[in-house]
Amino acid sequence: MEIRPQEPTTAGPSALFTGDVWFDVLAAPPAPSRLRVNLVRFAPGARTHWHRHAEGQSLHVTQGVARVGTRDGRVLEAPAGQTVWCPPGEEHWHGAGPGAFMEHLAMWETTDARDGSETTWAEPVTEEQYAGGDAR
Repeated sequence: MEIRPQEPTTAGPSALFTGDVWFDVLAAPPAPSRLRVNLVRFAPGARTHWHRHAEGQSLHVTQGVARVGTRDGRVLEAPAGQTVWCPPGEEHWHGAGPGAFMEHLAMWETTDARDGSETTWAEPVTEEQYAGGDAR
């Protein structure tokens, strides 16, 4: 057993996020564990780009209201205390609503390859997609 050192808070890179986003890595233990957990904070209107996870992803909202969108144009809203499951391979995005900060725990697993391929990133989410309009 060991206490792992706390990593510094990291700003979400503009290549993967729109708006101001910060995250703290909470769990990234060495093999054989595949668990990954980040605490992610989104400013109002901030969000991820489109992406998918090979093993799926759970998002547990701890503060505010999360918006989570899918390629079919659905935009779900989940308040604090709710958990959203994004199945393996489903392209999605997630972030804060336009009027308030949001914080969630993002939980996913690496693949056996452990080369970062568990997450595939795509293009930014448009304002129309964010608002619940056309998904393509």
